[in-house]
Amino acid sequence: MILSLKPPYRVTSRILSQISTISEKLGEVNAAFLSRQSPQLRKQNRIKTIHSSLQIEGNTLSFEQVTAILDGRRVVGPEKDISEILNANKVYENLDNFKYDSERSFLKAHRILMNRLVQNPGEYRKSGVGIVQGSNIAHVAPPHANVPGLMKDLFQYLKKGDDLDLLKSCVFHYEMEFIHPFLDGNGRMGRLWQTIILMRKYPVFEFLPFGTLISETQMDYYQALAQSDKEGESTAFIEYMLDVIDGSLSGLLRISGRILTEKDRIEYFLSLNRNEFTRKDYMAVFKSISSATASRDLKRALDLGLISKTGSKNTTRYIAR
Repeated sequence: MILSLKPPYRVTSRILSQISTISEKLGEVNAAFLSRQSPQLRKQNRIKTIHSSLQIEGNTLSFEQVTAILDGRRVVGPEKDISEILNANKVYENLDNFKYDSERSFLKAHRILMNRLVQNPGEYRKSGVGIVQGSNIAHVAPPHANVPGLMKDLFQYLKKGDDLDLLKSCVFHYEMEFIHPFLDGNGRMGRLWQTIILMRKYPVFEFLPFGTLISETQMDYYQALAQSDKEGESTAFIEYMLDVIDGSLSGLLRISGRILTEKDRIEYFLSLNRNEFTRKDYMAVFKSISSATASRDLKRALDLGLISKTGSKNTTRYIAR
């Protein structure tokens, strides 16, 4: 497969419908203030992402064991499996440090992810490779000499292609799997980089563990890859991945009916990095609350030492600490 600036796929009626549904749910996520979560929930979802992504690759550790490892507790298990968990955590703890359209950043992520697990992590393969399923060869990757050029083209697509980010993320995931640029770690890199691409526009994907749904529909994942290989375009894989993203957002929105507490509102507002603000600024974010509720929220924040106050009455201003 020779990549042009826009890798081959068709925009089907199903894809258009999926994009519309996902866009609506992303709007609901923002409206319900679910795009930013507490540190505790972020950590829990990071653990889910790491566990599910590595489970697909054959990691034998349970969710509880992964949690224990990341809490610094001793766990008895295969050294390789434990190293995979620790490496993945280093990457997922620092997602903001990776540039979605940088090949150098991509190689750096692989180097961290596969440290001590393969020879020469962070380098493209220098030999041929095929993917075997059972007794059959499911996929023969392009010759290793073609890998650098193919990956360069793929990153040019990320930089200059005018597709929606939702589509770009799916296309990149499939095309990278097709190229199979590394001897090992391609699957986890595909899922990781799709997250990083989506995060650029939709912060919710930083902690949305859509890898869990991939793990639960693993056979469909491989079938979508195989069908796209057969058809010479990523359409089938795009449809599969958009279903996964839609399902993950649905799971998040199941808690959107909750009543926001004053603590929820305060934490969300401060996460917007407002260094100095007024009560009016606070109410502009939470349009449904009364001025009395806003005053109670801000008094609570003062009592908790989260903000300080200057002035009085109409000149009152709040400063985040």
